[in-house]
Amino acid sequence: MVPQGPSLDDLEQVAELYGFNLTENDLESYQGLMEAALQRYARLEELTEPTLPVKYPRTPGYRPQPADNPLGAWYWRSEIRGASSGPLSGKTVAIKDNVCVAGVPMMNGTSTLEGYIPDVDATIVTRILDAGGHILGKAVCESLCFSGGSHTSDTGPVRNPHAPGYSAGGSSSGSAALVAAGEVDLAIGGDQGGSIRIPACWCGIYGLKPTYGLVPYTGVFPIELTLDHTGPMARTVAEVAQLLEAIAGPDGLDPRQSAGLAPQSYTQALTGDASGLRLAIVGEGFGWEGLSEDDVDAMVADAARSFGEIGATVADVSIPWHRDGPAVWQPIANEGATRLMVEGNSMGTNWKGHYLTGLLDVYARGRISRADDLSDSTKLTVLYGHYMQQRYHGRYYAKAQNLSRSLKAAYDEAFEQYDLLVMPTLPMKATPLPDADVSREEYMDRAFEMLANTCCFNVTGHPAINVPIGMSDGRPVGMMLVGRTGEDATVLRAADAYQKQLAR
Repeated sequence: MVPQGPSLDDLEQVAELYGFNLTENDLESYQGLMEAALQRYARLEELTEPTLPVKYPRTPGYRPQPADNPLGAWYWRSEIRGASSGPLSGKTVAIKDNVCVAGVPMMNGTSTLEGYIPDVDATIVTRILDAGGHILGKAVCESLCFSGGSHTSDTGPVRNPHAPGYSAGGSSSGSAALVAAGEVDLAIGGDQGGSIRIPACWCGIYGLKPTYGLVPYTGVFPIELTLDHTGPMARTVAEVAQLLEAIAGPDGLDPRQSAGLAPQSYTQALTGDASGLRLAIVGEGFGWEGLSEDDVDAMVADAARSFGEIGATVADVSIPWHRDGPAVWQPIANEGATRLMVEGNSMGTNWKGHYLTGLLDVYARGRISRADDLSDSTKLTVLYGHYMQQRYHGRYYAKAQNLSRSLKAAYDEAFEQYDLLVMPTLPMKATPLPDADVSREEYMDRAFEMLANTCCFNVTGHPAINVPIGMSDGRPVGMMLVGRTGEDATVLRAADAYQKQLAR
């Protein structure tokens, strides 16, 4: 494809957009000045760009029929066997459908991307296969991963394995449901506001949002570079640690990753012992007006205090900044996602790393030609995010990013005295799946109402895990353990001690 230069009409439209007052002679002059640059673009088109490796054969796969997909959790079935031995040998894995798997369709929950087939494996996919994992297919995710409910994917709702009329949580809805139902051992999730921990909580499994940048995001469809996390989900802490060990560490291609953040042997941290750990119950994580349910708050408080029975110390702490965390997260998520995920056609600009040029092109064409098919959650984000950027010139996004340091400092001050912070993962139990003809207002409530405790730690980057602690009214309840930056091993150690000694 040879790039086509702009016509005078094209240039006139751009000039109007940016407030330039240009004559026809001016436009002709600028058009001529662009010729040299266009030649370089043409040469660029002739060059071969570097790619990501595809090391293991796979079947083309198929889209399962409803009878074989009772929870609506599989998007595509395709078997890929990894190395003959390794730490994940014998483990079956579902990959969230915002992650590139070469030769396997990727929809990312939206019909605007349907038909796209990646030609590369994401770094984490290669690492899972190198570790001996056995991939069984792609798990449904919510539309562009922008929902905490499981009702926004264009493939239809994902049902909760414990209560099929209720939400499985999102956006890693299919990943959590498949693990909880026992259809796979492990799954990959993604998390920008809670999208690993939310479905893990409502489906009753373990789901870790790792420290920001610990796991490479290369080959994964992003939402906002400063919020993006990807990580492991499983029925046991040991399996979460195994998967994290396999996928963590720098790949040299992801700008989210810090040179000072090194992976550890997470499985060796699982001693089953909580002796000496200092836990703090964060009061502001409880009692959210209009959201928190009394049984959830009580169960989490009891579970947290039970750590005292196995050698840990448990205290109460107040972190007033926690209540302002959602206000810091909102502009970053809305305006950042609009710029990167929508206006930037999934890749954006101004970062070093591996760009998925094929994804960018296919998604852009689908998004533009089928804009009406985008979900209400995406439309709301774009309408508000674009307006705030245009009206206030990015001021609130910038202020939120500056305040993110204050939010992180407030948690870090508590971490000077305590090893872990504890609160409900979500303030309420799984909510009913909305009917197809529900009002837009209720549809949106079910998509975003549960984020209050989870979204703060996407802003600060601290590691956080959902720990299932029991059932109420037939639905799971989860406790969230949050650790210091880079101390994912401590978070896993505490979760493992709870699972082995306190889970009832």
